[in-house]
Parts: sequence; structure tokens; C-alpha cells
Amino acid sequence: MKTLRFLVIGKNIEILDTLKRVIENNEGWKAETMNDENACYDYIREHQPNIILLSSGLEDKFEKEIKVFCEDFDGKIKVIDHYGGGSGLLKNEVYSIFPNLQP
Repeated sequence: MKTLRFLVIGKNIEILDTLKRVIENNEGWKAETMNDENACYDYIREHQPNIILLSSGLEDKFEKEIKVFCEDFDGKIKVIDHYGGGSGLLKNEVYSIFPNLQP
């Protein structure tokens, strides 16, 4: 199975911690979390995650900018707007982008 690397960006630390646990409960899924929008650009350049997961508390301007940045930097980096809904919804969002990973 392919390892998926996530960068989860949001403002609520408790939600970020929960998302990290939910993501890493899946075999081959690894997550880093950040609540500093400015620092995430360097992280993306250095680590090239497969998925950027946008969580709650981010401004619309940043969300638009990070999507453009990821597309311009590496069109393979996928961005998911995720504002809750549980682990089932998260899995469906990921599998819709990477259907070949469905069990």
C-alpha cells in the first residue's frame, strides 16, 4: 500500500490532534499538523505531502492562496476542505482523490 502523507492546517489545536489520530489510524497514512499558515509553505516545499487537509478556523484568503500554491508548486498535491463529519467522511474524501487505494 502507498503511504499517504498529510499536512493538516487549522487553528484549533484539539481538532488538529484529533484529525492526526484519525488519519494515522489508517495503515500507511501519516499526518503532520500546523496552525501557522506562513510556515506551511516551507513545509510543503521541503516535504511535499500528498494531501493538504484544510481544517477549521482558516481565512478564505489563505485557503484560496494555498490551493493556488499547491497547484503551481506540484499539481500532484491534493487539497481537501475538511470541516468535520467524522472518519467516514474523511476516508471518502481521500478515496475520491485516490480511488486506487480503496480496500
